[in-house]
Amino acid sequence: MIEIKNKRAYYDYDIKETYEAGIVLTGTEIKSIRAGKATLKDSYGIVKNNEVYILNMHISAYEKGNIFNHEEIRTRKLLLHKREIWKIRDAITKDGYTLIPIKLYFQRNYAKVMIGIARGKKNYDKRESIKKKDIEREMSKQLKNY
Repeated sequence: MIEIKNKRAYYDYDIKETYEAGIVLTGTEIKSIRAGKATLKDSYGIVKNNEVYILNMHISAYEKGNIFNHEEIRTRKLLLHKREIWKIRDAITKDGYTLIPIKLYFQRNYAKVMIGIARGKKNYDKRESIKKKDIEREMSKQLKNY
């Protein structure tokens, strides 16, 4: 199963709520994603004209594509219900949150993006999450040895 994750999402952001969204892609884009040639590293989402878009998502050009190959970095539309879009819009504008893609995966042959409403972490929050991760690693190591 192909799953492309944004590895820094949980480290850099405190994620409040997640949504599953469809994504509008072209033929060569879907083939590149199936080959695992996509990154969510610097991407983020915006709400414009009551539609949600994802920006800076990099999908590499399809190797066997010809002149009809896609642009690698372009704005892609996300497919959500109206009420979900309203909730996201309100959270982003009023509460100062941002929209971050967490992972890109397939569900019944459709490409889906899990997006999260998130607030950026401060440095001391990041240190705290590193400390927590180290403690969990030590506990699992001790349980394994026990």
